[in-house]
Amino acid sequence: MFEIPAGLLAWFYSLTNDYIIAIALIAAVVMAITTPLTLKSTKGMLEMQRLSPEMRKLQNEHRNDRQKLNEEMMKLYQEHKVNPMASCLPIAAQMPIFLVMFRILRGLVYRPSDTNGAKEVASATLRAIGSPDTVQGFIPRFLAKDSDLYLSLYGRTDMPSWGFNLDLSAFQAIGNGVREGLIYTLLVVALGALYFAQQKMVAARAAISPTMSPTQQKLMQYLPVFFAVFQIFFLSALVFYYIFQTLLRILQQYYITKKFYGDDESLGRQAQRAGDAAREESKKSGDSGGMLAQAKRDLAGVKGDGGSKPKKLAEKTEKPSPVTNKRVTPSKNGTKKSGASRPTPSGSSKGRPTPTRQEAEAARAKQAKSRPKSSGKKKR
Repeated sequence: MFEIPAGLLAWFYSLTNDYIIAIALIAAVVMAITTPLTLKSTKGMLEMQRLSPEMRKLQNEHRNDRQKLNEEMMKLYQEHKVNPMASCLPIAAQMPIFLVMFRILRGLVYRPSDTNGAKEVASATLRAIGSPDTVQGFIPRFLAKDSDLYLSLYGRTDMPSWGFNLDLSAFQAIGNGVREGLIYTLLVVALGALYFAQQKMVAARAAISPTMSPTQQKLMQYLPVFFAVFQIFFLSALVFYYIFQTLLRILQQYYITKKFYGDDESLGRQAQRAGDAAREESKKSGDSGGMLAQAKRDLAGVKGDGGSKPKKLAEKTEKPSPVTNKRVTPSKNGTKKSGASRPTPSGSSKGRPTPTRQEAEAARAKQAKSRPKSSGKKKR
């Protein structure tokens, strides 16, 4: 996995006898491999955007049937020969390449060490080269021992090219001195500027045919610049590799802009008009967004259905029930009608019924008559 690209790098060095030029050539080979995938990804993304009005209609027709919507979407993709996963190809291809080149360029200046648990790796490397003792210098990894690149680095403690020591990082150079550190830091700043220029081209193209929100466009524009800040801890050999790769990507983006956005009938312009039509259709139907917005609407509908039942129950409980008043107001004519004046206790009522006013007055009068008789008996 690592030996083939490392052997290609060694072959470029044998032709040029220069480390930086060999790194530039290997960067060109990597871009030659990934560019067809990038072009295919861009074309697939624009074709998907060109189908956005029809996709919007299907979403409106089958918004309550997710399975039917997925089936119709697949039929639409097959009819127009569109692969929705095509935009993932460059990312899937570039990540392994990034890791491989990172390991190879780091392996050029590998030094056996017993620190950080690297004793077993160091011992295996020394056994592989047939040296029982520790070598005070580089032991390049993934290279043939008879290659010019291996022989030029074996046992050395620096990797000079174009006035730079490619073994140093900008952080290490700052520790050696301000003047030396400034030169290596400017190298990282130049990489950040190239990242910004590349994403500026992508953002300008996205403004013509928007597939992301303005916030996402700004994030994608400045994210590589933040990534460049971490390059201060990387070897200068890696920084030069990323610089050459970014220069080639700028040329790649220029070609993509001319190819897909060159005239009014180009695929990018058609995708732009289709996107505008889809947004107008969304405004007319009162919808916004795509599948994510549809999922939010479905969730809101479920919540609405669930909330309707408590509302009905609340309406039922709010209906007033007839209240029976136990207190009966006496009639104006003052007649005593015990049967009519006494309230009839309901079956559900509990306890003793409340007496009427006439009954209360009669009880008080009876008590008043009985008191003098009892007091007179005591005096006698």
